[in-house]
Amino acid sequence: MLFAQINPILWITLGLSCTFGMGCQPQTLPESFASPSKSRISNSASVINSPVEYLGEFKIPTGFIFQDTPLGGLSGITYDPQRNLYYAVSDDRAIQGPARFYNVEIELNPLAVNPIGVTPLVDKSSRPFPTYTVDPEGISLTRRDTLFISSEGDVERDIQPFIKEFSREGKELQSLPIPDKFIAQNGQGIRNNQAFESLTLSPSEQFLYTATETALVQDGEPANLEKGTPVRILQYDLTTGQPVQEFYYLTEPVQTEPKYPDGLTIHSLVELLAWDETKLLSLERGFTEDVGNTVLLYEVSLGDATNIQPIDSLKDVDIQNIQPAQKRLLLDLRTLDIPLDNLEGMTFGPKLADGRRSLILVSDNNFNPLQVTQFLVFAINLEE
Repeated sequence: MLFAQINPILWITLGLSCTFGMGCQPQTLPESFASPSKSRISNSASVINSPVEYLGEFKIPTGFIFQDTPLGGLSGITYDPQRNLYYAVSDDRAIQGPARFYNVEIELNPLAVNPIGVTPLVDKSSRPFPTYTVDPEGISLTRRDTLFISSEGDVERDIQPFIKEFSREGKELQSLPIPDKFIAQNGQGIRNNQAFESLTLSPSEQFLYTATETALVQDGEPANLEKGTPVRILQYDLTTGQPVQEFYYLTEPVQTEPKYPDGLTIHSLVELLAWDETKLLSLERGFTEDVGNTVLLYEVSLGDATNIQPIDSLKDVDIQNIQPAQKRLLLDLRTLDIPLDNLEGMTFGPKLADGRRSLILVSDNNFNPLQVTQFLVFAINLEE
C-alpha cells in the first residue's frame, strides 16, 4: 500500500483517470477497459541488455464493482498452474468489504484480465477479520493448495504484522512466528505501513521469504535522495515453521526530486519473487509528489549474503563488515514510456510458446479514482 494519507489530487500528474464511477457494476470486464497496445519496449540501452521483454498492459478503472466489493488495492498476486488461475490479495483493511482475495483469469494472447470470484478471509473460528485488524499485502500459493498471506499490521493502532497460512477457501490454518526485532515496541521494529509488503515461496517450498519495505527503526532511516534504506529479507524454513535467516538488502535512493522542497518522496522494497532457492526477483517502487511513480526490477542473490539474524540493530555494527544481498538491475520500468501506477504485486505465470516465463505485475490503486488497477505482462529469461 502506498501511503493511504496521500491526497488524491497528487496523482493527477500520472495521467490516470477513472471513466467509470462506483455506480458501474458489471460482473465481467468490458473490452474497453483493456489497453489495446501490444507494442514492444523502446530500444534503450537498459532494455537491450535486459532479459525482460514488455508484452502489454491491461487497466481496470477504480470503482469497478465485482460481487459487491470494489475491486482494488491489489498488493500481491500468485499463480495457480493447476487451474490456470491467479489469486490477487486486496489490502483493504476490511473497510470497504471483507478482507479478501480475488480469483482472476488472465489470458496472455490477446491480453485480457477477468475476475471470476471473491474469497473472504476468516480466522480459525471462521469469523471475519474486524475492520483495521488486517492489512493483507503479500500472497503465495503452495502445492498443498494453501495460501500464505502477509499483513503489515497497523503501528498506530498497536496491531502487529503477521504471516498466516490460509486454505484456498480463505480460512486461517496457522500463523508463523514473527521475530521480536520486527515487532513495533519500545522504539524499535517496523514503521507504520512499511512492513511485510512482499511474500514468496522458493521452488522447493522449503523456504518462505518476506521483507520489510523500509528499515526497521533500529536499523536505519527510510530512503531519501542521497541514499537507500537498509531492509531485512526474512527467511522461514517451512519444515520447522521457524525464521532461520535474515539478509541485509539496500534499496536504491529516491529516484526523482520533488518540485517543491517539502514534497513527499518514498522509495521502498515492495515485492519479492523466488526463482531459485536463494535467487529472487525484487521490485522497488518509489513515489515523488507531483512527479509520479518509479519502478525498478532486480535480480537478487542471497548465496553469499551475511546472515544478520543475530544482529538486533544495524546501527550498532559496522555495516561494511556485512555482505549484503547482491542486486543486478533487469529493468527500469520508466523505459517503457507508459504511465506507471502503484505497482506492488508480482508473480510468474505460465511458460510462453518460446520457452520463456511470463511475468505479471499488478498495481494497488489505493481505491483512488485518479488511479487504476494496472496489470503489466512481460516475458523473462533467467539463467537457472
